[in-house]
Amino acid sequence: MYPENNHQNNPGTCADSCGTLPECAPLAVPYVPFQQKNPKRYSQQEALANGTLFPGLNLPFHIKEEAVKMLGTQLAELQALEFMLLELGLYLDTHQDDSEAFQLFQQYSAMEAEARKRYEAAHGPLTQSATANAESWSAWLEGDWPWHMTAEGGTK
Repeated sequence: MYPENNHQNNPGTCADSCGTLPECAPLAVPYVPFQQKNPKRYSQQEALANGTLFPGLNLPFHIKEEAVKMLGTQLAELQALEFMLLELGLYLDTHQDDSEAFQLFQQYSAMEAEARKRYEAAHGPLTQSATANAESWSAWLEGDWPWHMTAEGGTK
């Protein structure tokens, strides 16, 4: 769908791992090149594991051992979906005419809402504001809080 060497086939465009710099970028100032339109995207789990939705912006971060234990859990699924929404939202801020990315944003938003509903049904509210839908405030205090992890990666 997105040729690796698009810039070779279409002069004036860049590959996902390339981008433009301002004409006079100062030295020693961090800068992320502008993303090209329709960049390649990782799957939601790959995006969470790599720290970016976009392979062209990938920097080799090392995942913590605790996070590895969490992979495959309801909470990891929810975090991956939230991460996808955040990345797509940031991309859409600068590429608002990318209708394919907006459709993905809408799909992931619906998937995130469903995953949150399943997680909260099994483990209790994730945020204080979600407690407004509970029968009492104690649902917030007594639920399995996501940061209370066991050695096996589950919640306490």
